[in-house]
Amino acid sequence: MKETALKSNQTRKLTISAIMIALYVVIMATTSTFSFGAYQIRIATSLYALSYFFPFLVFPLGLANALSNFFFGVLGPIDVLGGFIIGISVSGAIALIRRFNLPRWLVALPIIFIIGFGVPAYLAILLDVPYWVLVVNLLIGQLIPGIAGVILTQALEKPLKSRKVI
Repeated sequence: MKETALKSNQTRKLTISAIMIALYVVIMATTSTFSFGAYQIRIATSLYALSYFFPFLVFPLGLANALSNFFFGVLGPIDVLGGFIIGISVSGAIALIRRFNLPRWLVALPIIFIIGFGVPAYLAILLDVPYWVLVVNLLIGQLIPGIAGVILTQALEKPLKSRKVI
């Protein structure tokens, strides 16, 4: 009986992970006109907030970012690897916010600041643009996804609790 429950739980996690990767990539595809611009307003990055409820999404969300950079970016393997590392870092930080029972509004900070300061570390080299110019642009661009991530967690908490998902 325990083995069946364990397989069911693993299947559920795998299914949720696959759905999140697909959703992330679809959102990036539909918003790519402004997701890769000067301000990089990546609405899909608000999905990192879901690792607040589902810490097993840390790796899949990093993979989703890498895939979106692979399919829609034009900067090559460094951008793909950088996206993977940034994705894991952001979603991992959000999972830790929940684990340590920190205030929910903090979910916005990794989305804004890890992306805002992390992505320019490799984009400055790839694009030959000054680091601080990119930092300002990415910080501004990630304000909306950061706030949306907090709103997403607030909106989902009650339904997830009522269904005993979290």
